[in-house]
Amino acid sequence: MAQIEQFPPAPVAVDPVVTRMRALRELWPATDGVAVFNRVYLTVTEEIDRRIDAGEFADRRAAATLDVRFAERYLAAVDAVAAGGRPPACWRPLFQYRRHPGVRPLQFALAGINAHIGHDLALAVVDTCRTLGCEPADVEGEFDRVGDILTLLEERIREELMPGPDLLEIADPLTHLLGCWSLERARDGAWLAARSLWQLHRLGGRLPELAEEFTERLDRSVGLVGRMLLTPLSPRAQSSGSSTGAISS
Repeated sequence: MAQIEQFPPAPVAVDPVVTRMRALRELWPATDGVAVFNRVYLTVTEEIDRRIDAGEFADRRAAATLDVRFAERYLAAVDAVAAGGRPPACWRPLFQYRRHPGVRPLQFALAGINAHIGHDLALAVVDTCRTLGCEPADVEGEFDRVGDILTLLEERIREELMPGPDLLEIADPLTHLLGCWSLERARDGAWLAARSLWQLHRLGGRLPELAEEFTERLDRSVGLVGRMLLTPLSPRAQSSGSSTGAISS
């Protein structure tokens, strides 16, 4: 899968991706793990769209382009699975375990956020720079602003999807999983990866091959973290066996 290929430089508008995610929300049952992430991401995208319209971004065009190119990565993974194919490795754990009874909603949400921030965001920055004909430094402000919104919404997501008082108990395995992943670190890693990919593409020669290898390794490493985040925690997982998903790692 040539994941680092750019998306067509078509006119960029946030509304179509919001409409698509709303349609997916109606298509999947609420308990579906991908549906859990989709609801979270729809909330994020609607909030970013609202803030773009309110003039909270210095460069509205750059913000909208980054937002859309970002969303396209997730929607491309959805389309790949719907067509009977395989999504990028970072998304496979979520699609594989989407119906597992031992995985909690908060785990589904964080696994999706991990895939989208840890892998897709870096590629979306590169896609955005290609679309706008600019450098990563030119969209750093929009990147940071989007990241700030994601951080605020992550706090709300954790509050809404908390399983209850048990989470406060140090013995709860979910407490340990939550402590193993950080959105801030994922954001920092995405920015570093985006800058590295951009430089590899610009220098030419054999470096595009290195960029492809870099992207594949990033994809796999993020996928491994996603698999950890989806470790079944419910007692029912002891007898439920493997997941009902059909996507292999």
